[in-house]
Amino acid sequence: QVQLVESGGGVVQPGGSLRLSCAASGSRFSIYVMGWYRQAPGKQRDLVAAMTSGGSTDYADSVKGRFTISRDNAKDTVYLQMNSLKPEDTAVYYCRAIVRSMEYWGRGTQVTVSS
Repeated sequence: QVQLVESGGGVVQPGGSLRLSCAASGSRFSIYVMGWYRQAPGKQRDLVAAMTSGGSTDYADSVKGRFTISRDNAKDTVYLQMNSLKPEDTAVYYCRAIVRSMEYWGRGTQVTVSS
């Protein structure tokens, strides 16, 4: 059973930065994709950014140029550097991993962008 633990959320002013981390444990196999999704109140959960073990990335249009995803495959950890944060980035951010076609989710970390 793969477990994902997110950290790094919090409250930040517009224009500020945060760095999220997600550490995976319990996987016997390499993790193909690790990524971040977010869900604001009353909205669906959407992709923010994802990265394969080979380094290919995918970003939501709304975060391109502001957010950067990175991975440490040796540590099974994925990061999300979020810069120039906007109030509309406020959401619960969830980590997702795909291992041998099985998907796993973390419990989420709250990010609030407010003055």
